[in-house]
Amino acid sequence: MQLEDIYRETGLDLDLIRKEASEVCKEVIKNSNLKEGDVFVVGCSTSVVCGDKIGTNSSMPASKAVFEGIYDVLRSNGIYLAAQCCEHLNRSIVIEKTAPHTGDEVCVVPQPKAGGSFATCAYYSFKEPILVDEIKADAGMDIGGTMIGMHLKKVAVPIKLSKNSIGHATVIAAYTRPKYIGGTRASYEEDPSIRAMF
Repeated sequence: MQLEDIYRETGLDLDLIRKEASEVCKEVIKNSNLKEGDVFVVGCSTSVVCGDKIGTNSSMPASKAVFEGIYDVLRSNGIYLAAQCCEHLNRSIVIEKTAPHTGDEVCVVPQPKAGGSFATCAYYSFKEPILVDEIKADAGMDIGGTMIGMHLKKVAVPIKLSKNSIGHATVIAAYTRPKYIGGTRASYEEDPSIRAMF
């Protein structure tokens, strides 16, 4: 019996997961100012996608489905995928060697239980994968509560998604923008009416 058949028997439809990942990625791109050559970071807990607690049921078939859904969309738009590893590899990043980055290269190969299935899938799918300790991505999505914030440029702006799940996992997404300095909302003096409340 094929792994995909086993997952279908347990109620996990890998084709649906692939489709959901693709649709969410397209929506993030549509609501961002991403351009060719930008970097898109993804953290993904396949345990949560499968309906389990984070870090308890790493799934290569589920990660392959999520990866394919996202990677196809990003590649067709000329955007680099940065796959975040799990905490056991200090949330290092798998990227293509040609992707822009300022982080230091690290010497490790992700595995399903040390790095995570999604990062492992990215490592073995990329043409020339390298791992770096950090990246400053232009946008990204967090699938299942993996905490990608440390790898986003400042300032991160949340995207309200019309479809915010892949499998059983909640998806949170953001794009980034340069810092506003000054402008109509900036204040440089205390507000006495607010001070009075305290």
